[in-house]
Amino acid sequence: MRPALFRTRITELLGIRHPILAGGMGPRVSDARYVAAVVNAGGMGFIVAAGFPDPDEFRSELRRCRELTAGRPFGVNLYLSRQAGGVERLRRQIGVLIDEGVACVETAGANPEPVLPLLREAGVKVLHKVPAVRYARTAVKLGVDAVIIVGNDCGGHPGIHGIGSIVQAAHATQVIDVPIVIGGGIGTGRQLAAVLAMGADAVVMGTRMLVTEELWIHPAAKDLVVQGDGTESVIVKKALRDHHRVYRNESAEAALALDDAKVTDFEQYRPHVMGSLTHEAFVTGDMRTGMLDYGPAAVFADAVEPAEVIFDRLIDDASAAAERLAALRPVSECDPRGS
Repeated sequence: MRPALFRTRITELLGIRHPILAGGMGPRVSDARYVAAVVNAGGMGFIVAAGFPDPDEFRSELRRCRELTAGRPFGVNLYLSRQAGGVERLRRQIGVLIDEGVACVETAGANPEPVLPLLREAGVKVLHKVPAVRYARTAVKLGVDAVIIVGNDCGGHPGIHGIGSIVQAAHATQVIDVPIVIGGGIGTGRQLAAVLAMGADAVVMGTRMLVTEELWIHPAAKDLVVQGDGTESVIVKKALRDHHRVYRNESAEAALALDDAKVTDFEQYRPHVMGSLTHEAFVTGDMRTGMLDYGPAAVFADAVEPAEVIFDRLIDDASAAAERLAALRPVSECDPRGS
């Protein structure tokens, strides 16, 4: 593992070596083994709570992660659903993660206000994920500890505004005073260096981490990412204003056809977007169906490697980028080396 190269508000807040987060990648994808590998590589990962609706199973997964990290802090992804009963289900899971001493949560989806008091009272750090700076400012007013802002290049849900990550990073640091994490299309250390240079505190990655050796998904799924160049991603469900960037397969094509027809009845999309299809694809390696979160950062995922090797590559690249930037500074006229 590389020594710490950067100290930021996020490394301090979360007690991690590197300012690198691996965001939750869907129910049962980001499990204890994968998250532990990320944590042990010096970053922060998040077990996706939605993958473990049974409280006992959820508790068991958290304990497994704690064992694999030898007690190092790790996180949980909490998706805030707008469906009836969603907040109550989440509160039950929050009770479990508090009991198990989880250090931080990555919240996403709806407004986190209903669950913030419970988390803050327990001392759990809250990083709220949003697709635009305007939403991040609202989350800051609610009292979150940090914000994660993802741009239009992110696999998963980039929001409806289509703002790129580099714009989000430059804008967010002008108007937000809590720690800022930038995601969307991130897969290299030079991007990490650029984000830090703009004033942000860390990056979050998703697609780049699909080729992590410790991730349980079928080898064929990882090979598909390695062979891709990122142009295979497409945004679907635009007619529903629920933009979703995914791998362009048969399910995505069906959803695109509904979008083109301006269909706004979700039931017509349902057969193509069911979570069970995605899980089956990751289990079997047949990637023709399912909404498979996938972004342009696939172009950087060029080999299946352990999480620590991926992180080492990022840190080495970030170091080289920082050195290059320093070398571009002109020699002062007062410096004898410039005479």
